[in-house]
Amino acid sequence: MASPVLQVVPLGFQWPTLDPFLFCAHHDDAYPAGDERLGPAVPVEGRELGQDFSRLDGWSMYHGLEVPGFPGHPHRGFETVTFVRRGLIDHADSLGAAARFGRGDVQWLTAGRGVVHSEMFPLLERDGPNPLELFQIWLNLPSDAKLVDPFFTMFWDEDIPRHVEEAGGRVAEVTVIAGRFGDVVPPSPPPGSWAARPEADVAIWHVRLDPGASVVLPAVASAEATRVLYVFEGEWLDVAGEQVANDHGVALDPSAEVALRAGPAEVEALLLQGRPIGEPVVQYGPFVMNTKAEIEQALRDYQATRFGGWPWADEAPTHGPRRGRFARHVDGRVEEPEPSRR
Repeated sequence: MASPVLQVVPLGFQWPTLDPFLFCAHHDDAYPAGDERLGPAVPVEGRELGQDFSRLDGWSMYHGLEVPGFPGHPHRGFETVTFVRRGLIDHADSLGAAARFGRGDVQWLTAGRGVVHSEMFPLLERDGPNPLELFQIWLNLPSDAKLVDPFFTMFWDEDIPRHVEEAGGRVAEVTVIAGRFGDVVPPSPPPGSWAARPEADVAIWHVRLDPGASVVLPAVASAEATRVLYVFEGEWLDVAGEQVANDHGVALDPSAEVALRAGPAEVEALLLQGRPIGEPVVQYGPFVMNTKAEIEQALRDYQATRFGGWPWADEAPTHGPRRGRFARHVDGRVEEPEPSRR
């Protein structure tokens, strides 16, 4: 029987993706203690502020000037799925939505015809470090949904289901963000998403295995689907009998079940899967359309409307030193989840 492992590639900061995914970045920053502005309480001289991806001392300011993160910037034509494992993000957008989320939470934002949002990383701990770890995933939209209304939703850590297996005291856990895993059904994706179409077979799963633990990934219904497993924590992962080292991605045959087994150390991996949209992709920075003419129209629309304007006092708003996890939706509804399991 042929191996389901099609290709193994090393990973960098931005991970290689396959249609329908456009982008996946793993941010893992060891931020120091914060100051009264929620920025780093250490000197930032020597960094190119506004464009700091240096990872000097294990962290970057990115586009932030006082607080690390990504001040207001536009998107059109795709979706962002942000899965935060450690730390917190302060979100604000041109729709009027706001959130502070992290510690296992997922934000799913359909940009559609256009949205401006800010993603800042407040350093709330004044007396100790502020580690932050997150994945940001860009999922494409098909041509008939490129200009859907923007949509903002939160999947709170305590509401995201897990598939858990235990054998001999060793635990395998799969966090099911999108795409059914056996009997485990994830939260509903935004209505305009490619992931909302059952035939698209979109899945986003986080896999964590104790040393020596194992789990089997089910086969995909669509033979056209792409499936990539990214190993990002631990020493190595046995994938269908092939040892895959940390910081490597594995393209898999979607038609086959895939047995995973951890080596001598705990291991973690992220799986991205979906049927390709199969349409032309023309990207200009934060705009992803099907033609150059559509990109030019996106630029004109943004210059004319700013995708609804910016209802915030500055380009990099944060939500203060004491606010817990919350989300304020476009309709004014406020969610304040119970304390995270993490």
